[in-house]
Amino acid sequence: MLSPSCTSGVQGEITPTNPSPIITSTLPGRTTPTLSETPLPLSPQPTVLPVQGVTSDQVNVRLEPSTASTVLGTIPVDTTVEITGKDPGGKWWQIIYPHPEGIDGKGWVTAQYITTDRTSEVPTIGGEETNPNNGNVAVVQEQIHVRSGPGTDFNSLGTLNPQDVVNLTGKDQNGAWLQVEFPSGPAGKGWVNAVFVQAQGVENLPIIAESGLVVGTGTPTGIPATPTSTVIPAWQDGDSRESPIASVILESTGTQTFIYNGDLSAPQGDREDWIAFQPYSQVLFASLECRGGNAIAIEMLENNSPVNTDMKCGDQGKEIAVRAGSNYLIHLQAASAEDLLYTNYILTIKTRP
Repeated sequence: MLSPSCTSGVQGEITPTNPSPIITSTLPGRTTPTLSETPLPLSPQPTVLPVQGVTSDQVNVRLEPSTASTVLGTIPVDTTVEITGKDPGGKWWQIIYPHPEGIDGKGWVTAQYITTDRTSEVPTIGGEETNPNNGNVAVVQEQIHVRSGPGTDFNSLGTLNPQDVVNLTGKDQNGAWLQVEFPSGPAGKGWVNAVFVQAQGVENLPIIAESGLVVGTGTPTGIPATPTSTVIPAWQDGDSRESPIASVILESTGTQTFIYNGDLSAPQGDREDWIAFQPYSQVLFASLECRGGNAIAIEMLENNSPVNTDMKCGDQGKEIAVRAGSNYLIHLQAASAEDLLYTNYILTIKTRP
Protein backbone atom coordinates (compact mmCIF):
# COMPACT_ATOMS: atom_id res chain seq x y z
CA MET A 1 0.00 0.00 0.00
CA LEU A 2 1.23 3.49 -0.74
CA SER A 3 0.94 7.14 0.22
CA PRO A 4 1.23 10.35 -1.79
CA SER A 5 4.04 12.83 -1.45
CA CYS A 6 2.98 15.35 -3.98
CA THR A 7 0.03 15.09 -6.17
CA SER A 8 -2.06 17.33 -8.33
CA GLY A 9 -5.68 16.80 -7.49
CA VAL A 10 -7.37 15.13 -4.54
CA GLN A 11 -5.03 13.34 -2.20
CA GLY A 12 -5.66 9.97 -0.58
CA GLU A 13 -2.79 8.58 1.46
CA ILE A 14 -1.75 4.98 2.14
CA THR A 15 1.55 3.79 3.60
CA PRO A 16 2.89 0.22 3.89
CA THR A 17 2.46 -0.15 7.62
CA ASN A 18 0.12 -2.27 9.71
CA PRO A 19 -3.33 -0.72 10.30
CA SER A 20 -3.63 1.06 13.61
CA PRO A 21 -6.38 0.13 16.07
CA ILE A 22 -9.25 2.42 16.94
CA ILE A 23 -7.85 5.29 18.95
CA THR A 24 -10.08 6.69 21.68
CA SER A 25 -9.20 8.86 24.62
CA THR A 26 -10.31 11.94 26.52
CA LEU A 27 -8.01 14.83 27.22
CA PRO A 28 -7.57 15.40 30.97
CA GLY A 29 -8.92 18.52 32.58
CA ARG A 30 -6.57 21.15 33.96
CA THR A 31 -6.83 23.06 37.23
CA THR A 32 -6.19 26.73 37.89
CA PRO A 33 -5.54 28.13 41.40
CA THR A 34 -7.81 30.94 42.62
CA LEU A 35 -6.05 33.81 44.40
CA SER A 36 -7.59 35.07 47.67
CA GLU A 37 -6.55 35.88 51.22
CA THR A 38 -7.63 32.42 52.29
CA PRO A 39 -6.38 29.63 49.99
CA LEU A 40 -9.24 27.93 48.23
CA PRO A 41 -9.35 24.48 46.61
CA LEU A 42 -8.21 24.34 42.98
CA SER A 43 -11.08 24.87 40.55
CA PRO A 44 -10.95 22.47 37.61
CA GLN A 45 -11.46 23.88 34.13
CA PRO A 46 -14.01 22.21 31.88
CA THR A 47 -12.69 19.04 30.24
CA VAL A 48 -11.74 19.52 26.60
CA LEU A 49 -13.75 16.80 24.91
CA PRO A 50 -12.49 15.54 21.54
CA VAL A 51 -14.88 15.51 18.61
CA GLN A 52 -15.58 12.07 17.22
CA GLY A 53 -15.03 11.34 13.54
CA VAL A 54 -14.86 8.32 11.22
CA THR A 55 -12.32 7.64 8.45
CA SER A 56 -13.82 7.36 4.97
CA ASP A 57 -10.59 5.89 3.57
CA GLN A 58 -7.31 4.53 4.90
CA VAL A 59 -5.19 7.57 5.74
CA ASN A 60 -1.72 8.48 6.92
CA VAL A 61 -1.20 9.98 10.35
CA ARG A 62 1.56 12.58 10.19
CA LEU A 63 3.64 14.34 12.80
CA GLU A 64 2.59 17.77 11.47
CA PRO A 65 -0.18 19.05 9.16
CA SER A 66 1.83 18.67 5.96
CA THR A 67 2.37 16.01 3.29
CA ALA A 68 6.09 16.60 3.78
CA SER A 69 5.91 15.63 7.45
CA THR A 70 6.90 12.29 8.99
CA VAL A 71 4.33 9.50 8.71
CA LEU A 72 3.60 8.05 12.14
CA GLY A 73 1.32 5.28 10.88
CA THR A 74 -1.99 4.61 9.15
CA ILE A 75 -5.60 4.30 10.20
CA PRO A 76 -7.94 1.93 8.31
CA VAL A 77 -11.22 2.91 6.69
CA ASP A 78 -14.32 3.07 8.93
CA THR A 79 -12.24 3.67 12.06
CA THR A 80 -13.42 6.00 14.80
CA VAL A 81 -10.95 8.76 15.69
CA GLU A 82 -11.04 11.57 18.23
CA ILE A 83 -10.38 15.04 16.81
CA THR A 84 -8.74 17.59 19.10
CA GLY A 85 -8.00 20.45 16.70
CA LYS A 86 -7.60 21.70 13.14
CA ASP A 87 -4.92 23.59 11.24
CA PRO A 88 -5.41 27.28 10.35
CA GLY A 89 -6.63 26.37 6.87
CA GLY A 90 -9.12 23.80 8.16
CA LYS A 91 -7.75 21.08 5.86
CA TRP A 92 -6.06 18.95 8.53
CA TRP A 93 -7.41 17.42 11.74
CA GLN A 94 -5.31 16.87 14.84
CA ILE A 95 -6.32 13.55 16.41
CA ILE A 96 -5.40 11.50 19.44
CA TYR A 97 -2.74 9.07 18.23
CA PRO A 98 -0.22 7.77 20.80
CA HIS A 99 3.11 7.15 19.08
CA PRO A 100 6.76 7.23 20.29
CA GLU A 101 7.64 9.91 17.70
CA GLY A 102 4.42 11.89 18.16
CA ILE A 103 3.90 15.04 20.18
CA ASP A 104 1.66 14.82 23.27
CA GLY A 105 0.07 11.63 21.96
CA LYS A 106 -1.36 13.33 18.87
CA GLY A 107 -0.98 13.26 15.08
CA TRP A 108 -2.44 14.92 11.98
CA VAL A 109 -4.65 13.54 9.18
CA THR A 110 -6.16 15.17 6.10
CA ALA A 111 -9.66 16.35 6.94
CA GLN A 112 -10.96 15.27 3.54
CA TYR A 113 -10.98 11.63 4.62
CA ILE A 114 -12.52 12.13 8.06
CA THR A 115 -16.28 12.47 8.40
CA THR A 116 -17.75 14.38 11.35
CA ASP A 117 -20.91 16.40 11.92
CA ARG A 118 -19.30 18.55 14.62
CA THR A 119 -16.79 20.55 12.59
CA SER A 120 -17.74 23.84 14.24
CA GLU A 121 -16.69 22.47 17.65
CA VAL A 122 -13.09 21.78 16.58
CA PRO A 123 -10.65 24.46 17.82
CA THR A 124 -7.93 25.92 15.57
CA ILE A 125 -4.36 24.95 16.48
CA GLY A 126 -1.35 27.14 15.65
CA GLY A 127 -3.19 30.18 14.37
CA GLU A 128 -6.52 31.51 13.21
CA GLU A 129 -8.26 31.08 9.88
CA THR A 130 -8.14 34.86 9.37
CA ASN A 131 -4.54 35.16 10.56
CA PRO A 132 -2.58 32.03 9.62
CA ASN A 133 0.72 33.56 10.69
CA ASN A 134 -0.38 33.70 14.33
CA GLY A 135 2.31 31.53 15.90
CA ASN A 136 4.64 32.00 12.88
CA VAL A 137 2.85 29.56 10.61
CA ALA A 138 1.69 29.92 7.02
CA VAL A 139 -0.71 28.03 4.76
CA VAL A 140 0.51 26.90 1.34
CA GLN A 141 -1.81 28.12 -1.44
CA GLU A 142 -0.59 25.95 -4.33
CA GLN A 143 1.99 23.26 -4.97
CA ILE A 144 5.45 24.78 -4.51
CA HIS A 145 9.08 23.76 -4.34
CA VAL A 146 11.02 23.91 -1.12
CA ARG A 147 14.57 24.94 -1.98
CA SER A 148 17.90 24.78 -0.20
CA GLY A 149 18.28 28.56 -0.39
CA PRO A 150 16.26 31.73 -1.08
CA GLY A 151 15.99 31.58 -4.88
CA THR A 152 15.01 29.42 -7.84
CA ASP A 153 18.66 28.69 -8.59
CA PHE A 154 18.93 26.63 -5.41
CA ASN A 155 18.24 22.89 -5.42
CA SER A 156 14.71 21.65 -4.86
CA LEU A 157 14.46 19.67 -1.62
CA GLY A 158 10.91 18.55 -2.33
CA THR A 159 7.45 20.04 -2.65
CA LEU A 160 4.60 21.23 -0.48
CA ASN A 161 0.96 20.84 -1.45
CA PRO A 162 -2.02 23.21 -1.18
CA GLN A 163 -3.23 23.66 2.42
CA ASP A 164 -0.03 22.27 3.94
CA VAL A 165 0.85 24.23 7.07
CA VAL A 166 4.48 25.27 7.58
CA ASN A 167 6.27 26.85 10.51
CA LEU A 168 8.09 30.03 9.54
CA THR A 169 11.61 30.51 10.90
CA GLY A 170 12.94 33.47 8.90
CA LYS A 171 13.08 35.42 5.65
CA ASP A 172 15.67 36.68 3.19
CA GLN A 173 16.79 40.31 3.18
CA ASN A 174 14.01 41.31 0.76
CA GLY A 175 11.17 39.28 2.29
CA ALA A 176 10.56 37.57 -1.07
CA TRP A 177 11.60 34.14 0.28
CA LEU A 178 10.62 32.60 3.60
CA GLN A 179 12.57 30.04 5.57
CA VAL A 180 10.40 27.20 6.83
CA GLU A 181 10.80 24.04 8.84
CA PHE A 182 11.35 21.16 6.38
CA PRO A 183 12.57 17.86 7.89
CA SER A 184 14.45 16.64 4.80
CA GLY A 185 16.33 19.93 4.31
CA PRO A 186 19.73 20.96 5.69
CA ALA A 187 19.38 21.46 9.43
CA GLY A 188 15.68 20.72 9.00
CA LYS A 189 15.04 23.96 7.08
CA GLY A 190 14.10 25.02 3.55
CA TRP A 191 12.98 28.09 1.60
CA VAL A 192 9.71 28.88 -0.20
CA ASN A 193 8.58 31.77 -2.38
CA ALA A 194 6.46 34.09 -0.23
CA VAL A 195 4.04 34.64 -3.12
CA PHE A 196 2.64 31.13 -2.77
CA VAL A 197 1.89 31.04 0.96
CA GLN A 198 -0.69 32.87 3.05
CA ALA A 199 1.11 34.55 5.92
CA GLN A 200 1.01 37.77 7.88
CA GLY A 201 3.53 39.46 10.13
CA VAL A 202 6.46 38.49 7.91
CA GLU A 203 8.12 41.79 8.85
CA ASN A 204 8.63 40.39 12.35
CA LEU A 205 10.61 37.36 11.21
CA PRO A 206 14.41 37.36 11.54
CA ILE A 207 16.45 37.99 8.38
CA ILE A 208 18.50 34.89 7.54
CA ALA A 209 21.62 35.06 5.36
CA GLU A 210 22.44 32.27 2.88
CA SER A 211 25.02 31.06 5.40
CA GLY A 212 22.17 30.42 7.86
CA LEU A 213 23.13 33.21 10.25
CA VAL A 214 20.59 35.71 11.57
CA VAL A 215 21.65 39.14 10.28
CA GLY A 216 18.80 41.30 11.53
CA THR A 217 15.07 41.95 11.64
CA GLY A 218 12.69 44.57 10.31
CA THR A 219 10.90 45.37 7.09
CA PRO A 220 13.21 44.86 4.12
CA THR A 221 13.64 47.56 1.51
CA GLY A 222 15.43 47.89 -1.78
CA ILE A 223 15.52 45.90 -5.00
CA PRO A 224 16.22 42.16 -4.74
CA ALA A 225 19.67 41.20 -5.93
CA THR A 226 19.86 39.04 -9.05
CA PRO A 227 21.10 35.59 -8.02
CA THR A 228 24.13 34.14 -9.75
CA SER A 229 23.51 30.74 -11.32
CA THR A 230 25.75 28.08 -9.78
CA VAL A 231 25.58 24.35 -10.47
CA ILE A 232 25.64 22.44 -7.20
CA PRO A 233 24.99 18.75 -6.47
CA ALA A 234 21.41 17.58 -5.89
CA TRP A 235 20.51 17.26 -2.21
CA GLN A 236 20.80 13.72 -0.83
CA ASP A 237 17.21 12.85 0.10
CA GLY A 238 18.03 9.34 1.34
CA ASP A 239 15.23 7.52 -0.50
CA SER A 240 15.51 3.91 -1.67
CA ARG A 241 13.55 1.06 -3.21
CA GLU A 242 12.21 0.22 0.24
CA SER A 243 11.54 3.87 1.14
CA PRO A 244 10.45 5.86 -1.96
CA ILE A 245 10.70 9.64 -2.04
CA ALA A 246 7.03 9.82 -3.10
CA SER A 247 4.04 7.47 -3.13
CA VAL A 248 0.51 7.77 -4.45
CA ILE A 249 -2.63 5.72 -4.95
CA LEU A 250 -4.56 6.63 -8.09
CA GLU A 251 -8.33 6.40 -7.70
CA SER A 252 -11.27 6.77 -10.07
CA THR A 253 -13.00 9.13 -7.61
CA GLY A 254 -9.84 10.63 -6.14
CA THR A 255 -6.31 11.26 -7.33
CA GLN A 256 -6.07 10.81 -11.11
CA THR A 257 -2.92 12.84 -11.83
CA PHE A 258 0.41 12.66 -10.06
CA ILE A 259 3.21 15.22 -10.56
CA TYR A 260 6.63 15.02 -8.95
CA ASN A 261 9.47 17.52 -9.38
CA GLY A 262 12.92 16.36 -8.38
CA ASP A 263 16.58 16.68 -9.22
CA LEU A 264 19.53 14.34 -9.67
CA SER A 265 23.26 14.83 -10.17
CA ALA A 266 26.43 12.88 -10.82
CA PRO A 267 29.12 12.12 -9.86
CA GLN A 268 28.32 14.07 -6.66
CA GLY A 269 24.97 14.51 -4.98
CA ASP A 270 21.76 12.50 -5.14
CA ARG A 271 22.04 10.03 -8.04
CA GLU A 272 18.67 8.29 -7.87
CA ASP A 273 15.01 8.73 -6.93
CA TRP A 274 12.37 6.07 -6.28
CA ILE A 275 8.68 6.90 -6.80
CA ALA A 276 5.88 4.47 -5.94
CA PHE A 277 2.31 4.35 -7.20
CA GLN A 278 -0.69 2.06 -7.50
CA PRO A 279 -3.08 2.43 -10.48
CA TYR A 280 -6.77 1.65 -10.69
CA SER A 281 -6.91 1.50 -14.50
CA GLN A 282 -5.24 -0.61 -17.20
CA VAL A 283 -3.49 2.29 -18.97
CA LEU A 284 -1.45 5.28 -17.78
CA PHE A 285 0.02 8.27 -19.63
CA ALA A 286 3.49 9.39 -18.52
CA SER A 287 5.47 12.54 -19.31
CA LEU A 288 9.05 13.32 -18.29
CA GLU A 289 10.41 16.86 -18.68
CA CYS A 290 14.14 17.28 -17.99
CA ARG A 291 16.17 20.48 -17.60
CA GLY A 292 19.89 21.01 -17.23
CA GLY A 293 22.01 17.92 -17.83
CA ASN A 294 19.14 16.05 -19.49
CA ALA A 295 20.85 12.82 -18.48
CA ILE A 296 18.44 10.54 -16.64
CA ALA A 297 17.88 6.81 -17.05
CA ILE A 298 14.41 5.60 -16.05
CA GLU A 299 12.96 2.17 -15.42
CA MET A 300 9.68 0.87 -13.99
CA LEU A 301 9.08 -2.17 -11.81
CA GLU A 302 5.83 -4.02 -11.12
CA ASN A 303 5.86 -5.82 -7.79
CA ASN A 304 9.68 -5.47 -7.91
CA SER A 305 9.96 -7.06 -11.39
CA PRO A 306 11.24 -4.90 -14.31
CA VAL A 307 8.67 -3.67 -16.85
CA ASN A 308 9.75 -2.55 -20.33
CA THR A 309 8.42 1.00 -20.83
CA ASP A 310 11.30 2.65 -22.74
CA MET A 311 10.61 5.95 -20.95
CA LYS A 312 13.05 8.83 -21.47
CA CYS A 313 13.42 12.58 -21.07
CA GLY A 314 11.13 14.46 -23.44
CA ASP A 315 8.31 11.90 -23.43
CA GLN A 316 4.87 13.54 -23.48
CA GLY A 317 1.76 11.48 -22.68
CA LYS A 318 3.51 8.15 -23.32
CA GLU A 319 0.95 5.34 -23.05
CA ILE A 320 1.93 2.58 -20.61
CA ALA A 321 -0.02 -0.63 -19.98
CA VAL A 322 -0.42 -1.45 -16.29
CA ARG A 323 -2.45 -3.75 -14.06
CA ALA A 324 -4.95 -2.27 -11.66
CA GLY A 325 -4.03 -2.75 -8.01
CA SER A 326 -0.41 -3.72 -8.64
CA ASN A 327 2.41 -1.92 -6.87
CA TYR A 328 4.73 -0.01 -9.22
CA LEU A 329 8.07 1.70 -8.71
CA ILE A 330 9.68 4.23 -11.03
CA HIS A 331 13.45 4.40 -10.67
CA LEU A 332 15.16 7.54 -11.98
CA GLN A 333 18.95 7.57 -12.07
CA ALA A 334 21.49 10.19 -13.09
CA ALA A 335 23.82 9.11 -15.89
CA SER A 336 27.52 8.72 -15.10
CA ALA A 337 29.65 11.80 -15.70
CA GLU A 338 33.20 12.95 -14.99
CA ASP A 339 32.23 16.56 -14.32
CA LEU A 340 29.26 17.55 -12.19
CA LEU A 341 26.07 17.07 -14.20
CA TYR A 342 22.81 18.32 -12.66
CA THR A 343 19.31 17.59 -14.02
CA ASN A 344 15.97 18.86 -12.76
CA TYR A 345 12.97 16.81 -13.86
CA ILE A 346 9.17 16.83 -13.71
CA LEU A 347 7.46 13.44 -13.86
CA THR A 348 3.73 13.42 -14.60
CA ILE A 349 1.52 10.35 -14.47
CA LYS A 350 -2.11 10.55 -15.56
CA THR A 351 -4.92 8.04 -15.76
CA ARG A 352 -6.37 9.94 -18.71
CA PRO A 353 -4.60 11.59 -21.70
